[in-house]
Amino acid sequence: MGYLPLGQQGSNLFFQVISHRHQVKSTIITTNLPFGDWGKIFDSTTVATAIADRLVYNAHVLILEGPSYRKRSKPAE
Repeated sequence: MGYLPLGQQGSNLFFQVISHRHQVKSTIITTNLPFGDWGKIFDSTTVATAIADRLVYNAHVLILEGPSYRKRSKPAE
């Protein structure tokens, strides 16, 4: 999540999906953006905060730090 902004309609639709799944089903989200930057993805910080609140309620948040696996150099053949 976070490659492209969702715009107003996309943000509202994503909020509806997360709201319907809240406390009903498990949801896994991966992103390289911290919660503070989610306002850049969603139409507003209000929507971003509402989505983050529903996602982190009764959740396990894993923050992985270190060098990117995708950016590692390939071994010489």
